[in-house]
Amino acid sequence: MYRPEIKILDCTIRDGGLMNDWRFDKAMVKDVFDGLAKAGVDYVELGYRADKKQFDPKDSGPWRFCDEEDLREVAYECDSKVSIMCDVGRTDYDAFIPASESIVKLVRVATYVKEIDKAIHLGKHVKSLGYPVSVNIMAVSHALEPDLDEALGELAQTDFEMVYLVDSFGYLYSEQIHYLAEKYLKKLPGKQVGIHCHNNQELGFANTIEAIIKGINYLDATIFGMGRAAGNCQLELLLGFLKNPKFDIRPVLDLIQKYFVKMKQELRWGYEIPYAITGILNKHPRAAMAFMKGVHGNTFSEFWDELSDAEEA
Repeated sequence: MYRPEIKILDCTIRDGGLMNDWRFDKAMVKDVFDGLAKAGVDYVELGYRADKKQFDPKDSGPWRFCDEEDLREVAYECDSKVSIMCDVGRTDYDAFIPASESIVKLVRVATYVKEIDKAIHLGKHVKSLGYPVSVNIMAVSHALEPDLDEALGELAQTDFEMVYLVDSFGYLYSEQIHYLAEKYLKKLPGKQVGIHCHNNQELGFANTIEAIIKGINYLDATIFGMGRAAGNCQLELLLGFLKNPKFDIRPVLDLIQKYFVKMKQELRWGYEIPYAITGILNKHPRAAMAFMKGVHGNTFSEFWDELSDAEEA
C-alpha cells in the first residue's frame, strides 16, 4: 500500500469534462486545484489543449482548450503540478509556448495504437519545448498484441518520461492488468508506467490496485470517480488505500460534499447498466451515453442485443 515513489494524477476536470463539455466554472476549478494541492496530489490535469480551428470555443468550456491565461487564473506554482492532455490529430502544434514560460509541467499525448507514429511526432514537438511528456495508449483492450508490442518498442526509443496503460472501455480484469503491466514495464526500461482505469464493471479502483501490485507507479484517479460515462478510479478511495502520510483525504472529502454530490445527480456518471453493458462487450461508451440521454428507446436487454448483434456483424 505504501510506496513513496507512487504519484497520483487527478484528471477530474479533464475526464469529467467529457460529461459537461468542460463547462466548469473557473471559481470551482480554482477551488478544486487548491483542494487537491492541499491533499498532496502530485499532478492535476485541468483539461485538453484542443485545436481551435477544429473545435469552436463557443461549444465548450475553457478546459477544452487550456489556454495559458485560463490555467493561470485557477492554478498556481506548488508541489501539485499542472498537467494537460492533447489528442493526436486534434492539436495545434503552435498552441504550445516554451515550458519555461508555462505553468504546465506535464503534457500527455492521447493516441490509439494505430497512430503511435503521429503521437511520437507530437510528443517530440512538445518535448522540444521543454515539457515532460507522457504517451497514453487509449483503448488498449482493442489493440492487437503485435501492434501493441511494436508501439511500445517505438516508445522505448524516445526520451519521453512515461507511458500509460489505459482501459478506456472499463473492460479489463485483474489478470489482464497483470499481463499488460508486466509487458509495459519490461518493454519500457527507464520509463515510468501509468494506469488509467474506467469503472464500467466496478473495477476501476480494484484494477488500479492490481497495477500497483505489479509495480506501476503513476496512478490516475478522479474526485468521486467523475469521468466519461462510468467514470474512473475514485481518488478518495485511492488516497485511503495508499496510506502515504503526504496525502490528506480531508480536502477531497470537502470538495465532494461542496460540488460533486449534486453534480453527480445531474450528470449521472458512475455505474449504470448501459455503461456496464459496453464494458462487458468491450465497446466505446458513446452508445451507452446516448441511451442515458434517451436517444435510444430500448430496454436494457434490447440495448444488449443491439450491441451484441453489431459485434457479430
